[in-house]
Amino acid sequence: MMNFPRRLLTLFGILFSVTLFSAEPAAPVRVLLTTDRGEIELALDPVHAPATTANFLRYLDRGFYNGGVFHRTVKPDNQGTTPVKIEVVQAGINPAHLKEDGPKIALERTRDTGLRHIDGAISMARDGPDTATSDFFICVGAQPELDFGGKRNADGQGFAVFGRVVRGMDVVRAIQQAPAERQKLTPPVKILRAVRL
Repeated sequence: MMNFPRRLLTLFGILFSVTLFSAEPAAPVRVLLTTDRGEIELALDPVHAPATTANFLRYLDRGFYNGGVFHRTVKPDNQGTTPVKIEVVQAGINPAHLKEDGPKIALERTRDTGLRHIDGAISMARDGPDTATSDFFICVGAQPELDFGGKRNADGQGFAVFGRVVRGMDVVRAIQQAPAERQKLTPPVKILRAVRL
């Protein structure tokens, strides 16, 4: 009878270990953006950038990116005398929902998430730290100056990566090269539909 509690504790320990080590990390959230230039498939990272991913999905699940637009292209030749050049395309929600844009979210810095602005990274547009709402951008080529400590912004805080393109970088590059007046795409490239897969 004295061995029963010890055996029971051993059994609980084994069950706890099996549960602890068999737990799988959260899978990436797949999203499909259908634009009038083609499809872009994203893999969002809720493990490393949970708040930013949840913010993006809040707009997506409410249908706010349906009818949204890629409105900005940033290329080496349209940044004037800016010393630190980047290459991205930027998009936002359907203009009909702009009055519902917000709230602003806390910046999940790449220093903390371990994510980087690699080719195809999706990240949140912002003004100052903790000001991002619904606009996002996709990197064309690696853009390390957008990471924490990078020199693109004087504050050095970088931008919040929360996933990457897994299919459709040819579409992203086509959007970047679309007609533009300086950085404004003319006309903007429409997001016809944005859904989870």
